[in-house]
Amino acid sequence: MRFLPLLTLWIGCWSSGLQAAAQGTRLLRQPTVSDRAIVFVYADDLWRVDRDGGNATRLTTHEGTESLPHFSPDGNLIAFSAQYAGNTDVYVIPASGGEPKRLTWHPGEDAVQGWTPDGQSVVFRSGRSGYPTAIAKFFKVNVKGGFQEDLPIPQAHAGEISPDGQMAAYQTIGFWDPEWRNYRGGQAQPIWIVDLKTLTLKTTPQTDRERHTDPVWYKDVVYFLSERDYANNIWSFNPKTNELKQVTFHKDFDIKSLDASNDRIVYEQGGYLHLLDPQTGQAKQLIINVQGDFTWALPRWQDVRPSALLNASLSPTGKRALFEYRGDIFTVPKENGDWRNISHSSGVADRSPVWSPNGQKIAWFSDASGEYQLMISDQEGLEKPRAIALPNPTFYFKPQWSPDSKYISYTDTDYNLWIIDVDGGQPKKIDTERFAHPNRSLNPVWSPDSKWIAYARILDNQHKAIKVYNLETGLTHQLTDGMSDAISPVWDASGKYLYFLASTNFALNTGWLDMSSYQMPVTRGVYMIVLAKGEPSPFLPKSDEETVEKTEKKEEPPTDDKSKKTDKKSKEAPKKDEKPEPKKGIVVKIDLEGLDQRILALPKVAVKNYDQIIEGPEGSLFFTENILDQPGFILHKYTLKDQKNEDFLKGIQYAVTAHDRKNLLYRTEGSWGIVGTANPPKPGDGKLNMAGMKLQIDPKAEYKQIFREGWRYQRDFLYVNNTHGAPWNDVYQWYSPWIDHVRHRTDLNYVVDILGGEIAVGHSYTSGGDFPTLDNNNPAGLLGADFRIENGLYRIKTIFTGENWNPELRAPLSGPGIDVKEGDYLLEINGVPLTAEMDIYGLLEGTANRQIKIRVGATADLKTAKLITVVPIANEAQLRTRAWVEGNRPKVSELSNG
Repeated sequence: MRFLPLLTLWIGCWSSGLQAAAQGTRLLRQPTVSDRAIVFVYADDLWRVDRDGGNATRLTTHEGTESLPHFSPDGNLIAFSAQYAGNTDVYVIPASGGEPKRLTWHPGEDAVQGWTPDGQSVVFRSGRSGYPTAIAKFFKVNVKGGFQEDLPIPQAHAGEISPDGQMAAYQTIGFWDPEWRNYRGGQAQPIWIVDLKTLTLKTTPQTDRERHTDPVWYKDVVYFLSERDYANNIWSFNPKTNELKQVTFHKDFDIKSLDASNDRIVYEQGGYLHLLDPQTGQAKQLIINVQGDFTWALPRWQDVRPSALLNASLSPTGKRALFEYRGDIFTVPKENGDWRNISHSSGVADRSPVWSPNGQKIAWFSDASGEYQLMISDQEGLEKPRAIALPNPTFYFKPQWSPDSKYISYTDTDYNLWIIDVDGGQPKKIDTERFAHPNRSLNPVWSPDSKWIAYARILDNQHKAIKVYNLETGLTHQLTDGMSDAISPVWDASGKYLYFLASTNFALNTGWLDMSSYQMPVTRGVYMIVLAKGEPSPFLPKSDEETVEKTEKKEEPPTDDKSKKTDKKSKEAPKKDEKPEPKKGIVVKIDLEGLDQRILALPKVAVKNYDQIIEGPEGSLFFTENILDQPGFILHKYTLKDQKNEDFLKGIQYAVTAHDRKNLLYRTEGSWGIVGTANPPKPGDGKLNMAGMKLQIDPKAEYKQIFREGWRYQRDFLYVNNTHGAPWNDVYQWYSPWIDHVRHRTDLNYVVDILGGEIAVGHSYTSGGDFPTLDNNNPAGLLGADFRIENGLYRIKTIFTGENWNPELRAPLSGPGIDVKEGDYLLEINGVPLTAEMDIYGLLEGTANRQIKIRVGATADLKTAKLITVVPIANEAQLRTRAWVEGNRPKVSELSNG
């Protein structure tokens, strides 16, 4: 009987697993429905399944994104947007699958919305004619191809035409962050319903400024999504009777998209597809199984990109460089040997590696436990790392070993500064920044004797001051007065001096979130503190004088035997039990009294846009200078003895020295090198051999880590610590099962974005990751004009002018010698006759910024047409914006009486 509870538990888990499996595949998106089938997007491809669910059939396999499928009214064709040619264009395929047919070639995005009721044309959204107050609108293109006509709606983002073709229902705008739950701001708009003949408008009723989205037509009724009840559900609105009704009542997950046929509505909710009968209001969740090779989710080897290596540093004597890449830790030899991955942790994020000064250990932060901890391991990665749990789990930054390799200092998300004894001590908080700032300045720097930590901290006046903490006394001292903004403290190797940067014109930049700080240049000087009271300045006046030889009186050596014995004894080696006097080490001494009078500006160093000080050999330092409109920065080296300031390296993006201060690691143009710090190197000196560096990744393991990382970001970096009241641990449990169904980065970003939307806050975006590199080396050129069709031919409706003195505003059909007028027919492009049955952008494919010959004329007669050479441009947005601005000028002048 004792085994019964265990058996019951096993059966319960087994049956729960079957129940979960019986739910089918999740993350089925953007569904469309006909009277026979459903097509949806999964893992960036299109799939088809019967309306009752079951096993799905793959329709597309291209590595680019296929999206927004829509069945034709008769259910025989599927229109969708795809990146087959690198750009997002409109395509159609048979409902059973087959070869895609391309319908648009414009270099902008063409996003499919649906069909005209006769099934002859596909309706799509495009920003091709957009300007600042009307970004996008609807166009239609015949399934046979040809001219793309815009619909008489000034601005539209998503919507459809009614089955009788008389009306259209649409969203006017999209959203910065569409996953922001329960948004009630200015972008929350109703659905607009327009009579396409009279252009009279009606909108869906809003009672709480809620957001209405994704309208579709079922018979004469508009179905759309609304957050009125604080979950996105389907509502209906009859424009004839003004009847508004809630159709679905989901409380857990939002409905994300929907589509309608002549008898059913399909929608996406909770990652699953549901089929709704509008007549009865009954819906059922479909069990759909999707099986495929999903190559983007398979384990694979990937090249390491040198330009993407992070948190770089050196081993103590510069024999190896240490890097973070995609959550793994790598070391690369200076000359001999091979690169080495010491963590091999796909699915785990290993961050910020640092080498102990004694060369024995490497430390980093790892989230292998689910939260970041401090890891200590050997330099070859052969041992199992020792994990040290840190208090208040969060994100951690800037780990630094003490020179004696006994302690590590670091900071955390909440701007706390910590130290920990790596041999088993508890972390100790030594300071906390009182003000959050995107440029984290509370970065610890150890003194050469391991007794002091220097750092910059923001004061109440928003200037930063240099502070030091003493490990032995536990006391903190402020070394600069806060009248200037002081940053980047660095100790001289002798322990006698502390260097830092300071600015006296930083004040307007203290309000970094205020626009008054924009484009206010900041300059800094390089300063040093003579730490001990009796230590002379290295910049005391010098004077060349002749030296006078001194005559010393020679003393006669003693002659007695006792003296001889003493002298002989003094020359003898010490006995075994006598220890030689130990060599005195560096001891940093800081005298606070009169310290302000021992702060010196480095001679011969002009005040400029310096950013950081980097450790140099004893009596010297490096510092970086940013120069406007120049890539990278200049690395200066300054030597106290001769007061020499020289350019050490130019055009580099990163630099750090080893513990011995004799070697320097730098990055330039995506390559890395190690050079000595004694003399300026030549370009390319010390370049590291990174050829063949690879990383084995398991995408599905990474998906889980990235999801949890996104969850932690919202938990730890939100400006308040209550996640806006969202039950954040529960939210993790709600969405983490979805990750088991992710097979493409598109779907992962989608889930992480939905997760972040639970916070209900703006400026929360999700993007990036592994996507295919799509060749789009033949984008269509643009002529800076709008066209209409007359007599079956293209005729120029509008020519957009530019500023011929401005290369960014070049207008292909405007300017001296370009004899083209509005109203002219465009008859040929590069010798190919152009007719209404053709897409002009198909003929302009691959012509951006290349000369072409066009034939234009006031009539359709080729004999009188002019042959003109023009150069199409890649983007018309600036020309159209200029036209909008210039068009507004006379209106403003008239309304304001000049």
